[in-house]
Amino acid sequence: GIEYGDMQLICDAYDYMGRTLGLDEEAMADVFDTWNRGRLSSYLIEITGHILRTPDQDGVPLVRRILDRAGQKGTGKWTVVNGLEQGVPLTLIGEAVFARFLSAMKEQRVRAAGLLTGPDPAPPPGDPAPLLADLENGLYGAKIVSNGQGYLLMQAAAGRYGWNLDYGGIALMWRGGCIIRSVFLADIRQAFLDDPGLDNLLLAPFFRNALSAVEAGWRRCAARALTAGVPVPALAAGLTFYDGLRSQRLPANLLQAQRDYFGAHTYERVDREQGQFFHTDWSGAS
Repeated sequence: GIEYGDMQLICDAYDYMGRTLGLDEEAMADVFDTWNRGRLSSYLIEITGHILRTPDQDGVPLVRRILDRAGQKGTGKWTVVNGLEQGVPLTLIGEAVFARFLSAMKEQRVRAAGLLTGPDPAPPPGDPAPLLADLENGLYGAKIVSNGQGYLLMQAAAGRYGWNLDYGGIALMWRGGCIIRSVFLADIRQAFLDDPGLDNLLLAPFFRNALSAVEAGWRRCAARALTAGVPVPALAAGLTFYDGLRSQRLPANLLQAQRDYFGAHTYERVDREQGQFFHTDWSGAS
């Protein structure tokens, strides 16, 4: 599931650079190569640079000739199903899976492209460096969320099934050769070494500070993409999860009122002890 999330985030960045910034494959490869020498260094970032530099037989970048219909073996879907079963909000990972489903609707997308309106994502004039810096911040912040959601699922399953998982050791194991191997995993391992009882990766001091540092650029990047009509499903879902997690109060109080109105499902009150449930005759008809 984390693999699906990381791959879609890279695809979001690729689409953003091409459609919003007007970069060609060679320029994008340079960006990925630069990122691979920093905090985003990973196997997937590395191979993306290689892919973008690979030409077809006539010299045209081969990636342009590949049909934009993604396949999958089911592992991401299994992760999302597990998340639903455990009640864990795998929003970014789920959007990565759904993005593959949407890509498979190629014929409908071709037809819709001629019927549905939207903005023209014309590249802005000037130096793209500040916009690329925002994109890197967004990619890094969303990557924290992608991994954090994966860990939330493992922790929920461990609680249900009585597993005693070494979360830092799992990050170390992933560095040993799996597709999501990255320098980033060393920071995850250290977070659990520092606090073995850590219940949410995003709340570890290192990642909390990292998210605070990238938040503004992440928002600007997501806003530009949405304003330009360029889909960034994983990047945007990660930001929405971050904002939901940091919200002391969510609108679920209204949702509970709606459920009680149409189905007498009851609700709890903030001014009463939790565990007490109430019902209101909202319409006055009964």
